[in-house]
Amino acid sequence: MVALMIGAFVGMLSETSLNIALPQLMQAFKVPAGTIQWLVTGYMLIIGIILPLSSLLTKWFSTRQLVITGLIAFIIGAIISAVATNFPILLMGRMIQGIGTGIVLPLMFTVAMNVFAPNKLGGAMGACAMVIMLAPAIGPTLTGLILAKLSWNWIFWLFVPFLVIALLFAITSLVNISKLTRPKVDFISIIESIVGFATLVSGVSLASDMGIGSPLVLGLIVVGIVVLILYSYRQVHLQSPILNLKIFTIKQFRVGALIVMVDFGIILSAMYLLPQYIQSGRMLAVALAGIIMLPGGIINALTSAFAGRLYDNIGAKKPTIIGFILALIGGVMLVSLSTSSPIWYIILAHIILMIGCPLAMSPSQTYALNAIQGPASADGSTIMNTLQQIVGAIATAIATGLLSLGQNAANTANKAAAFTNGAHYGFYFTIVLVIVGLVLGFMIKPEDD
Repeated sequence: MVALMIGAFVGMLSETSLNIALPQLMQAFKVPAGTIQWLVTGYMLIIGIILPLSSLLTKWFSTRQLVITGLIAFIIGAIISAVATNFPILLMGRMIQGIGTGIVLPLMFTVAMNVFAPNKLGGAMGACAMVIMLAPAIGPTLTGLILAKLSWNWIFWLFVPFLVIALLFAITSLVNISKLTRPKVDFISIIESIVGFATLVSGVSLASDMGIGSPLVLGLIVVGIVVLILYSYRQVHLQSPILNLKIFTIKQFRVGALIVMVDFGIILSAMYLLPQYIQSGRMLAVALAGIIMLPGGIINALTSAFAGRLYDNIGAKKPTIIGFILALIGGVMLVSLSTSSPIWYIILAHIILMIGCPLAMSPSQTYALNAIQGPASADGSTIMNTLQQIVGAIATAIATGLLSLGQNAANTANKAAAFTNGAHYGFYFTIVLVIVGLVLGFMIKPEDD
């Protein structure tokens, strides 16, 4: 599990650590907010394209082969990003990194499902969640400290030593955990998957720059939705589908997966907005922004491990409902931020949100995966991770659009006040997601735990 855990950790570190560097990168490459956010959504877009193919890849290639390939791709992408001289090269490097994360991330959960006994699964999934949540905990702080002393290039150089260590573990000690059946590949499904997910995420991402009424934006979104409907129909009727969507007929999996999706959207939208507010709304230095983000991040990681064990003892419903209530309190506090909010208040709001989100995440994820057994567990893990990344990319894009909308709507020449107003618009979206998650939490049946 070591190679998988390190790879997943660096993947999530890469996904979240750039948020605090976006203002500096906008200046370095002279691009607007709508363009720079492609470093986040483009990365998640590639992950969203690779993830649906994960279950198929595990039937054609060994776990060891896949992890080694994913880690090498990530190393190459990180180096390209580190030496980039313009924005397109930087974006290309980021998207190559997405290939690595798209391969490694679902494998960590699939291996855990196959290695640990059912009565230990909650704790194991909590440990996996802690590894992933540890990245947002230290990512902003590390990035802030790096940017205070070094150039942005070192953010990407930081990934390389961790990835090399993971690669050594993969080469020396990783073994295959699934049987290679090499089923017939349905290339139409692969094309539908790539086109559907890519156009949907691209359309939503471009909306922040071009407006939701743009013919290109509407065209991409409509094409994405239509193609994904055709893809889903094909998967349900194929004898050997790329992705076994029939497991969505299991209510326990469906409810748990939807909660995980919404929870991930809450985390990514809030963590995209908060570091930028601290710098551009509260006008604090980047290094201080990283330090402000640290306590909430650490609490996030610790709560993830604790929440996994809660599932083994009391099930999923109570932790999920309590988690979303806490997240709602944190979201309301974030909406109340101003250009003069005390630092302690920002930290407290972040901590409360970061207790609530993982408290709901780990039990819901285990609740969903416990509903499926055998080969279907790989499909379940793939589906949940795919939906997380797609929703994360869409949530980040919507938060960006609302941020711009709020800035433009602010009736003030004060840039900090205008940015804070934009952040409020984005945090309202976060609150809507929390309310949706809370409603879904009440749909969990305790007898299914």
